[in-house]
Amino acid sequence: MYFYKQKLLQPGQLKKLGDHKYSCSNVSLLDPFLQPWWCWLVSKVPLWLAPNLITIVGLVINILTTLILIYFSPNGREEPPRWASALCALGLFIYQSLDAIDGKQARRTNSSTPLGELFDHGCDSISTVFVALSACISCQLGYYPRWMFFQCFCAMTLFYCAHWQTYVSGTLRFGKIDVTEAQCTIIGIHLISAVFGPSIWMTKIPVIGGTWNLYTVCTIFSLGYLQVFITFCRTFHEGGVGKNGSTVALPMLGGVDIKIVPLYFAVFVFGLLAYENASVIFTGGVGKNGSTVAGTSVLSPIIPFLFVVVPAYVISQKSTDHIYENYPALYIMAFGMITAKVTNRLVVAHMTKSEMEYLDWGLIGPLCLFLNQYFNSFLPEYYVLWFAMLWCSVDLIRYCGQVCLEICAYLRIELFRIPYPPKPLMTSQGTNPPHHHHHHEGRNASSSSEADEHPLNNNVSNSSSRASKSPQASPLRNLAVPPMFQRAPSSEDGGSPRVTPHASPRRPHQH
Repeated sequence: MYFYKQKLLQPGQLKKLGDHKYSCSNVSLLDPFLQPWWCWLVSKVPLWLAPNLITIVGLVINILTTLILIYFSPNGREEPPRWASALCALGLFIYQSLDAIDGKQARRTNSSTPLGELFDHGCDSISTVFVALSACISCQLGYYPRWMFFQCFCAMTLFYCAHWQTYVSGTLRFGKIDVTEAQCTIIGIHLISAVFGPSIWMTKIPVIGGTWNLYTVCTIFSLGYLQVFITFCRTFHEGGVGKNGSTVALPMLGGVDIKIVPLYFAVFVFGLLAYENASVIFTGGVGKNGSTVAGTSVLSPIIPFLFVVVPAYVISQKSTDHIYENYPALYIMAFGMITAKVTNRLVVAHMTKSEMEYLDWGLIGPLCLFLNQYFNSFLPEYYVLWFAMLWCSVDLIRYCGQVCLEICAYLRIELFRIPYPPKPLMTSQGTNPPHHHHHHEGRNASSSSEADEHPLNNNVSNSSSRASKSPQASPLRNLAVPPMFQRAPSSEDGGSPRVTPHASPRRPHQH
């Protein structure tokens, strides 16, 4: 069953996706400390559990805990219960852990496919919206609507830029301060709100030049997130001309109204980004004549993103009913879903080495809001906003579902089930074929192959290989498998193609 009458991926795109090789570099500060926990956790996961199922369970938990927080504070100004903030911290930690072990589970079960990488990034694009929104609500940032708008859309922009530079360079790069550090920071924000109450963020703190509240102090320290922008810019031009580690002169901020500080910070960040992007424009990508991996202009991905961000800002400013100020959570979720859709299209374009289309059906939601304002709000904006949010959400689910089904049909695999028991690793003597990864291993890899060099990962992979050869080698093989997850392993002649870290994938049949 497909959600669209026509297929979204052409045969040529599917062929390139089957040949896709995952490339990643990571210098994260916190990942090495979390690796033992992740490796221990994946060793407790049954071998019949599909990696994609692990990812989607973590995403659902993250969304549900955020929706509970939104229920108690839909405008970001009401004080949510402390237990709701604690629940969000727990939900984000669970999502972070499950998101980190899905790739390890794929390798230990020999079920690595390009679909896993796409599925993982798709879930991350949705999670980014809810994680940023939950942090703002936990801090009661609804009192500063412009700052809340910037925080949420900055998170979406950073995630989009990470895949933009991947589309240009072919390598997904993680800086010293990146996804893991941001998630741990937000977990800390939720825990502070849970222990001391959300009102702690409005406390006045005497510093140089006057008194600031606690959230403004955290804003100054969040300058470390500029490393994300710098990493994005360095992707195109190593050793760029921008100055790293810029600081804020605290005495100069004395006497400035506290509500203006985030705006100055936003101008500084985007000014630095625009300055660094000058080298990006003239340096180009890894494709022919400095183009992207698909042979398109390195600037082409900015157009679909602007079609989302610009209407989001204009509609929020032109609303006579102050639709954003009154319903910030609903507003951000509506535009967050279309942003996730555009990001997923960018990931698909990168993995299939194809051109990214500029227009999208999801833009009908923002278009309805714009037309309603143009005709003097002949319909209540609140109801139009609900329609836009539902339309964008359904359109996102339809697109992601369709793409996953088409890839599953091409690779002859299932989305949430894998062969059990897994087959042993197969390697060709005297050869070292390219590595294919199921999910992104930026959390534990400094390159596309470094994940296999990690001793803990090797132990997990080798133990699963031995377990598949000997029925008594692992107690996990004696676990009762629920009927819905049971699937007989494929035969060598007509079975599903497998991709392992040590063996070249079998060429899937073309449709």
